[in-house]
Amino acid sequence: MNALNRGFNIARGDSVYASTAKFDGSARALTEDEMRKIAPSIFAVTAHESRSARFMPIPTIEVLRGLMQEGFMPVGVKQGNTRDPGKADFTKHLIRLRRLDDDVKHKVGDTVCEVLLKNANDGTAAYDIMAGMFRIRCSNSLVAHTSTLESARVRHSGDVQTKVIDATYKVLNEAHNLLAAPQDWSQLAMSRDESLVLAEAAHVLRFADSDGEVHTPFQPQQLLTPRRHGDQNADLWTTFNVVQENVIRGVPQSEQRRTWHRSEDGRRMRRASMREIGNIDGSVKLNKALFVLTARMAELKGCHSIKPPAEVEFVN
Repeated sequence: MNALNRGFNIARGDSVYASTAKFDGSARALTEDEMRKIAPSIFAVTAHESRSARFMPIPTIEVLRGLMQEGFMPVGVKQGNTRDPGKADFTKHLIRLRRLDDDVKHKVGDTVCEVLLKNANDGTAAYDIMAGMFRIRCSNSLVAHTSTLESARVRHSGDVQTKVIDATYKVLNEAHNLLAAPQDWSQLAMSRDESLVLAEAAHVLRFADSDGEVHTPFQPQQLLTPRRHGDQNADLWTTFNVVQENVIRGVPQSEQRRTWHRSEDGRRMRRASMREIGNIDGSVKLNKALFVLTARMAELKGCHSIKPPAEVEFVN
């Protein structure tokens, strides 16, 4: 099992990077029984008891069935953790959707755009429809989540199913305009200093506390460490992908093994560890911020073709 498999649990079914989402012709829709085992909160039809009467639950499974009739199939699901056992059937979940009825052929190195849905019926999230950018990284079509692009938010009120389906089409149509990023940004050469500026900003995004202070033994330049030979090009698109993957997954093990910090009592030196961002909101937030940051860098270098993604809220 290679590093990409380990980092994103691709071979397992409990992730939006599941084996059912490959691009080698084997992709298929998850069954409702499979989704129920992995993310039971998808099937909640009522709100958690902590919600008021004004809170309109959005049964994800009902909306999902509507989207499936439109041709959007669930190929990966994930459910967030909750400290309250009573919320396990209502908590936050993420679904990756793809059209399986087209004849588009993809190859290693391609970047594709799909739909990500996030919802919760315990009050921890609105219904978010996002476009996820995925980069095909190896011959069996496993992917790295590159960024979360256009998004729309639907409040828990009113005719939510119609609004969600309309928002899905809007988000996907807008996001396809951003697929010019791989081609345009790969033409922008990056100096070492420019790459370090991007890494320093990402370093703050990843590690800063609520006061903006950063306390970590990991340094910004470590975020520029490539994981594979194909990621050694000195252009903006490659640099963005390297930084993004290291910010979300943690820097490569080779970097972690050589990074040390002093214990709290000051007596011993310990090897540092950098964990993967596993929670749904944290990963989405960082992905969005990094894409906006890189789009601004592209503008400074004279490329104005990619505008940072916007978020639209669908309300009554």
